[in-house]
Amino acid sequence: MEKLTFYALSAPEKLDRIGAYLSERLIRDVSRHRYGYVCIAMEALDQLLMACHCQSINLFVESFLKMVAKLLESEKPNLQILGTNSFVKFANIEEDTPSYHRSYDFFVSRFSEMCHSSHDDLDIRTKIRMSGIKGLQGVVRKTVNDELQANIWDPQHMDKIVPSLLFNLQHVEEAESRSPSPLQATEKEKESPTELAERCLRELLGRAAYGNIKNAIKPVLIHLDNHSLWEPKIFATCCFRIIMYSIQPQHSHLVIQQLLGHLDANSKSAATVRAGIVEVLSEAAVIAASGSVGPTVLEVFNTLLRQLRLSIDYALTGSYDCAAGVSTKIIKEHEERMFQEAVIKTIGSFASTLPTYQQSEVMVFIMNKVPLPSSQQSIEAGKAGENRNRLTQIMLLKSLLQVSVGFQCSNMLTALPSAFLDRLLSAALMEDAEIRLFVLEILISFIDRHGNRQKFSTISTISDISVLKLKVDKCSRQDTVFMKKHGQQLYRHIYLICKEESNVQAHYEALYSMLMLISIELANEEVVVDLIRLVLAVQEIAQINEDNLTAYNRCALFALTAAYLNLISQLTTVPTFCQHIHEVIQMRQKEAPYLLPEDVFVERPRLSKSLDRLGPEVFFWQSKISEVLGGSGYNADRLSTPYIPQLTDEDRLSKRKSIGETISLQVEVESRNSPEREQRAPAEEITYETLKKAIVDSVAMEEQERERRRQVVEKFQKAPFEEIAAHCGARATLLQSKLNQIFEITIRPPPSPSGTITAAYGQPQNHSIPVYEMKFPDLCVY
Repeated sequence: MEKLTFYALSAPEKLDRIGAYLSERLIRDVSRHRYGYVCIAMEALDQLLMACHCQSINLFVESFLKMVAKLLESEKPNLQILGTNSFVKFANIEEDTPSYHRSYDFFVSRFSEMCHSSHDDLDIRTKIRMSGIKGLQGVVRKTVNDELQANIWDPQHMDKIVPSLLFNLQHVEEAESRSPSPLQATEKEKESPTELAERCLRELLGRAAYGNIKNAIKPVLIHLDNHSLWEPKIFATCCFRIIMYSIQPQHSHLVIQQLLGHLDANSKSAATVRAGIVEVLSEAAVIAASGSVGPTVLEVFNTLLRQLRLSIDYALTGSYDCAAGVSTKIIKEHEERMFQEAVIKTIGSFASTLPTYQQSEVMVFIMNKVPLPSSQQSIEAGKAGENRNRLTQIMLLKSLLQVSVGFQCSNMLTALPSAFLDRLLSAALMEDAEIRLFVLEILISFIDRHGNRQKFSTISTISDISVLKLKVDKCSRQDTVFMKKHGQQLYRHIYLICKEESNVQAHYEALYSMLMLISIELANEEVVVDLIRLVLAVQEIAQINEDNLTAYNRCALFALTAAYLNLISQLTTVPTFCQHIHEVIQMRQKEAPYLLPEDVFVERPRLSKSLDRLGPEVFFWQSKISEVLGGSGYNADRLSTPYIPQLTDEDRLSKRKSIGETISLQVEVESRNSPEREQRAPAEEITYETLKKAIVDSVAMEEQERERRRQVVEKFQKAPFEEIAAHCGARATLLQSKLNQIFEITIRPPPSPSGTITAAYGQPQNHSIPVYEMKFPDLCVY
C-alpha cells in the first residue's frame, strides 16, 4: 500500500488507470462473493483518495463512486455499510477542482431507501438506517456549497431526503426506550437513528438560503399530511420547532407563510387536522419573534380570521361545501369549537410577537371585521343569519381580547383611536350579554396598565384600601386629553350597560373593575367628580326603577354603588366624604344588608322584594356629597348637577329598545362642559366669486393700512410736542380706567381648605377656580 501510494503521488496521471483497475477487481470480487478482497480494494481506494489531491483526481473519483454504487446495490448489509463509510470519508474531502459532470442522483435515492430499511433483525435494521442517514449527510455536505454540481435543493432530491429524515425522527425504536438513562447509556447506545436524523435535518436547514426554504419545507408538510401526523400534533410541533431553530432567523416568515398557505389548502379538512396546523403555527410564531414575522403581518391575521369564519359556517351548516349542501364527512361541533379556540390562541401568540404600533393596527383590523348593526357591513337576516352574526361577533371579540391582554401602551390616545373606540363601544350596547362582557373585558385590559385588574376581581366594601397595594402613577397629560375627548362617551356606555336586565354577576364585577381602573389610571379632579355623578345616577336607576329591573339587578346596582364610593372616598382622602360613605354603609349593614356586595355577589344572594319602601338613610345623597367635596375645593356646581346621558344616533341604530323617552335633554351646564355637544358653525360655501372678492378686498385693505401708517409717522414727525403729549395722555387715562374696572370685577378666589387628592393623583394640590371659568369683560378677551 505504501509503494502504491508513493507511485500514485509521484505519477498522478496514472491515478485514473489505478482506479479503473481497482474498480474492475472489486466488481468481479463482489459478484464472486470474495468479500475479503472487496474490503482490501475499498481500503486501498480510501487511502489513495485521502492521500492524492492532485488536479487529475476527478477521473479517479469516477471509478471510486462506481465502486461505492456497486457496494450499495448489494443485498448484503455489511457491504452497504462499507460503501457508505467510504462515501462519507470522500464527502469530507475538499477537492481542488470542481466537477461538471458528476451525478449524485443514484446516491440520494439509495441512501433514502436505506433510511427506510425494514430488515428483520433490529440491530442490522438500525445500522442500515444510520448508514443511510450518514450517506445523505455526506451528499448534502458534498453538494450544498458547490454551485457547479447537482443542485441538492431541487424538489426531486428534497422529496426523498426530507421524508427519509422525518421517517427516522418519527420512529423511535423500542430498544431505545429500554436503555436505563442517558447518563448510564454507553457511547454506542447513545447514537440512534433518531438523534442522527435530527442532527442531519438541522444541518440541512441551517445551510438553506432564502430561495431554498420553500423546497425544504414543502416535503415536511406533505409528509405530515400523508401520515396523518397533524392530529396528535406532538410530532408536527416537534418538527417545526427543529425547523424554526435551525433556519436562519431572517427566513422565519417564509416558514410561517407556507404554514398559512397549507392551512388555506386544508380548509375542508377535518377540524382536528386544521387545529393541528394552527397549533404548529402558534409555536412557530413565538420562535419567529426573535427574527422577523415578515412584511405581510395583516395577511397572517386575515388568513386566521377567514379560517375562523369558515369554521363558524361549517359548525352551523354541518357541511364543508355550503353551496352543495351535501357533505361526505360528518362535522363534529365540539371539534370545530376546539379549532376556533386554537385559532384565537394563535392570534394572541402572533400579536404578542409584534411591536406596539403593529398590535394597534391588528386590533383595528379585527374590530373592522366585527359585524355591527350600526355599521355598513351586511348583517344577515333570518334565524341562521343571526346565529352566524352572533358567533362571528363573539369569536372576533375573543380574538381581540387575546391581543389586548398582551398589549402595553402608555398613551391611551394611540392605543384607542376614535374609530376603533366608537365601533367597540357600539358593540357594548348589544342585547347579547356575552358580547357586552367581552367589550368590558377588552376595555379593562386597555385601561389597566399597572396590573391592578385582579385586585378588583371581587366586589367588596373594604375598610382600608392600603391592603390592596395598588400601583398608581400620576395622571399624564395624554390621559387627561383622552378623557376630555372620550370621557363622556365612556360614562354614557357604562350607564347604559347598568340598565340591562340580562346582566349577571360577571357584568357587575367588570363594571366595578372598569370604574375603579378609570379612577386610578385616567382620573384627574374633574374625572373623579364625573365618576361620582355617574355612580349616583346608577343608584337612581335602581331607586326609581323605570326600566322594571328585577330585584337582583336593583340590589346589584345598589351594591356596586356602595363598593365604588367606598373606595373612591378613600382615594380622595377627604375625611368628611369618607365619613358620609361609611355612615351609609353602616346603616345598610344594620337595616338593609341586601344592598351591600357581601350579600348580593355570592352564590346564593340574599335579596329583598321591598326595595321601594327603603328609608332615606340607606342612600348616598348627591347634595350631601356635593357639600362635603365642595368644601374641599372640588367643583360643587358640577357635583350637584345630576348626571344625564346624551341621546345619540347610536341609540336609534342599535337594536335595543328606544331610550329616547327616558332621557331628557341635557341641562345647559352639562352641554357647556361636554366636548361632544359642541355645535360646529356651518361651513361657508366657497365659490370662484368669493375667492376673487377675498383677493380684491385684501389688496384694498393693504392700501388703506399703508396710508394710515404713513399719516401716523408724518404726524409724529411734524406735529408740535404738546399736541402729541395730550393725545398719548388721553389714551393712557382711558386704559387705566379700563384696568381699574377689571381689577374690581376679578376677585381673587380664597385659598382652598385642606381637601387634597394624594393617594391616587400624585402631589397634594390646592383647588382654586380655574382660569377658563372666570368671567372677563370683552375687552380682555383676545
